[in-house]
Amino acid sequence: MKTYSDLEFLKLSKGQKILYKFQRFFAAIPTGLKNLFLGIGRGLKGLGAKVGEEAKDIITTFVHGDWKTKLSYLVMGFGNLARGQILRGLLFLLFEVVFIGYMVLYGAYWLGMLPSLGKVGPTKSYNEIYDVYVTQYNDNSFKILLYGVLTIFFIIAFIYTWRVNVKQNKLAEKILASGKKLRSGREDLRSMVDDQFHKTLLALPMTGILIFTVMPIVFMVLVAFTNYDGTHDGYYNNLFTWVGMDNFNTMLSWTSGTGSGTQSYAATFGEVLSWTLIWAFFATFTNYFLGMFVAMAINKKGINLKKLWRTILVLTIAIPQFISLLYVGKMFAKNGIVNGFLMSMGWIDKALPFWEDATWARITVIIINIWIGIPYLMLITTGILMNIPADLYESARIDGANAWQQYSKITLPYMLFVTGPYLLTSFTGNMNNFNVIYLLTGGAPTNAAASSAAGSVGYTDLLITWLFKITTGAESKYYLASVVGILVFVVVALISLVVYNVLPSIKNEEDFQ
Repeated sequence: MKTYSDLEFLKLSKGQKILYKFQRFFAAIPTGLKNLFLGIGRGLKGLGAKVGEEAKDIITTFVHGDWKTKLSYLVMGFGNLARGQILRGLLFLLFEVVFIGYMVLYGAYWLGMLPSLGKVGPTKSYNEIYDVYVTQYNDNSFKILLYGVLTIFFIIAFIYTWRVNVKQNKLAEKILASGKKLRSGREDLRSMVDDQFHKTLLALPMTGILIFTVMPIVFMVLVAFTNYDGTHDGYYNNLFTWVGMDNFNTMLSWTSGTGSGTQSYAATFGEVLSWTLIWAFFATFTNYFLGMFVAMAINKKGINLKKLWRTILVLTIAIPQFISLLYVGKMFAKNGIVNGFLMSMGWIDKALPFWEDATWARITVIIINIWIGIPYLMLITTGILMNIPADLYESARIDGANAWQQYSKITLPYMLFVTGPYLLTSFTGNMNNFNVIYLLTGGAPTNAAASSAAGSVGYTDLLITWLFKITTGAESKYYLASVVGILVFVVVALISLVVYNVLPSIKNEEDFQ
């Protein structure tokens, strides 16, 4: 692709400039992906080097440390207790006691069962007294997987704490060798609310993120390698087991295993992903630009009752989407108000297929989403527009710039710079916009060829609504939903990383400062 200097770029026409920017954007994608993989490689290399350094330091500390330090390798906190740091020593020792107790009583069992996810499923035995067969429930695959993951995280936390214990002993030896005194327990407590207060504040949210975000993600990823579904729920019906890469092979296979005339999982995933990306693009940018134009129109000098117009638009936010979307969906039904009004006026002879035809349904949900999204963008852009210096517009008018030139040269660049990260998050958010699609159409109209492949998927289904359908019903293919979730994460992550690195607000942070 030909590149232009800044002077050559200014000489191009508007159409050529737009085309050149698009070409540069798509040309940057391979480079961005290459840099991403190179960054991952450098990160793994750095991680390996860090692990090597840590291992070397552990050995060196043990060899050159005193007997208190060496004994602390086995009894955590012993070195701190022996050197008078009672509070630190007791905390380290307590953590080790809790860890050993947990591993002996529970952890070893969950880890031992993790490779098989259970050995004995539900069994039936005859009860002679009541003359019935009684079901006896035994191993629980779901609990084994959940507590197995929890145990692994606990082991990692123990290894990290043990490493901190070793570092504390090494540091204590250096401090004592220099002739200084070690911190007492009271000084440690005072430090937690003084110079180390940031760590104290971050401890609780970091623990919450680890337990409620990281662990569920790891659990979801592991489910993708099992046959966990409605018939293999792990306890009441049958145990579920590890199946390796079979689920990924099924999802990415272009061969349909359900008979002729049906799509494969890969073809279905490709169709749903394509529509999801198209939906996310239009749902993001139609709301963005139309919301901006509404805000500009209301802010324009000479417009009366500005507060009234903003209040009317905000009312659509105040009404719960659950109510408004269900109502609007009924309005556009075959026997709804819209078709009834058009037919009564003589403008149409038969009802328009708003929800029966794939193209009509997709266009309709995009248009209805504009009605939902404009108020949000109007509020966001109103505040930003008020912060654009008025002297810029005054100078542009003096230079003879018309309204479009002022918008394209001042308003739009400023808005894109400030709201660039918002646009990215809005795009990814629209890819997972469950409410609008599910409450309006439920994914309809149904894609007959793809439905037998996976959960009655429809032409307006997004990946998120497809996931919902996969995990509900009699089959409840949780393993398949986990595979789709992982693939969605990969797609969203790649798009986010590439776009994020080409945003003007990231590349040129100083321009509007």
